[in-house]
Amino acid sequence: MIARHISPPEDHLQDLTAILHACVTDGASVGFIRPFSEAAARAFWTTSVFPALAKGRTELFTATDGGRVSGTVQLICAAMPNQPHRADVAKLLVHPTARRRGLARALMQALEDRARALHRSLLVLDTRSGDPSQALYQSIGYQVAGEIPGYCLNPATKAAVPTTYLYKPLD
Repeated sequence: MIARHISPPEDHLQDLTAILHACVTDGASVGFIRPFSEAAARAFWTTSVFPALAKGRTELFTATDGGRVSGTVQLICAAMPNQPHRADVAKLLVHPTARRRGLARALMQALEDRARALHRSLLVLDTRSGDPSQALYQSIGYQVAGEIPGYCLNPATKAAVPTTYLYKPLD
């Protein structure tokens, strides 16, 4: 298991597509609603993430398990002049068949190390309130900033559910 910054990401498109598709199918609230096709997952990477990587404001990390990319997370550095110290954590995804092996923690550690190297002192993220990911984030030092009721739709039921915002000051 290795978490690392990857380039070029296109070499990992098949695995990234499989991870996103499996996570959404499994109920992850990461911006998509079921039914969710593999084609839609592939399009997310090729039309949203890869162009952001090319612009240099987003960095992509992966974790391997058994020789395959099984997890991913993104670091998105704030672009506004009054926020050079801040970055967002986005789309922490671990394939359901690779969970409970430390991949998410390894990915977050790699992301935080890179954020420090980029002189970022504050990380911010959001997650569907009450998801297992919220407990993970809190266990690695993220603090709850607040909750917004009805912020996102549950990917399976389409009911409006709350989202929790968390932050972590970096040393």
